[in-house]
Amino acid sequence: MLSLILFLLLPLSTLSAATAVSESAVPASSCQAYNHLTFGILPFISNEQMVLQFSPLVQYLSTRLSIPVRIETAPDFAEFSRRTQQGERYDILFTAPHFYPRASDQAGYRLIASVDSSGLWAVIVAPEDSHIHGIEDLKGKRMATVQQASLATLLIRKYLTSEGIDPDKDLTLVSTPSHDASLLSTFHGVTDASSLMQPQYAGASETVRDSMRIIARTESTPHIPISVSKRISDSCAEEISTLLIDMSSNKEGQQALSHNRFSGFRKAQAKEYDRMRELFSVQKTNARKR
Repeated sequence: MLSLILFLLLPLSTLSAATAVSESAVPASSCQAYNHLTFGILPFISNEQMVLQFSPLVQYLSTRLSIPVRIETAPDFAEFSRRTQQGERYDILFTAPHFYPRASDQAGYRLIASVDSSGLWAVIVAPEDSHIHGIEDLKGKRMATVQQASLATLLIRKYLTSEGIDPDKDLTLVSTPSHDASLLSTFHGVTDASSLMQPQYAGASETVRDSMRIIARTESTPHIPISVSKRISDSCAEEISTLLIDMSSNKEGQQALSHNRFSGFRKAQAKEYDRMRELFSVQKTNARKR
């Protein structure tokens, strides 16, 4: 109920998942040097879904750090990226893999963990009862995508190009606000096919998934990085990192993780995301051409 109340009462671009921190005996945290921490989350899902999926994680951190932790997002990917570059807007950053190198280089974000999974990739899906069985069948069709700056759209454009299909000439890409919106546009017959990240497709309702078939998947990238801003002390950053990495080893953490279907978090090295610089560079080049 708390999540729904927060969603309804707060501005959509600032979804607060802060809760009153228990006064039970909790070891002193170096993060208590801050009045609160802002958990910045890329707007890759609807605001309502964001609150429902991430409030348990934020509550978990808030309780163990003995400090309010608030969720904040932005209207779209471009604005989220702009706010990230401010350096201090988001204390904890949950962003796309291709956005992390820039956040690190230009705003000083430091990697503290990543989602514990082998990687991320995008999929192209079409209605089960359609005549679209492969990417060649997409020519002349309308395919829903996520926002232009999204990892899904970047991977899809690269994949189509590698297969000899011009994403700007051979089909019509229809931009939608989120992965859910992309998938539902095809489910409701607005577009002929959809592209989105595999985790979001896997999390869609069984009714929607059963009506679709996957016709292609892209290359994989490293999973979501978690980083902290330069204003966060090393000791506080280490506490947050340890809490995230240890979540999967206790019942409360496992319960919080289940809302995002994450198996957990792991230690990560910044060099894992170096290859994303090239992908981000391709995105900027394509954007200028369009």
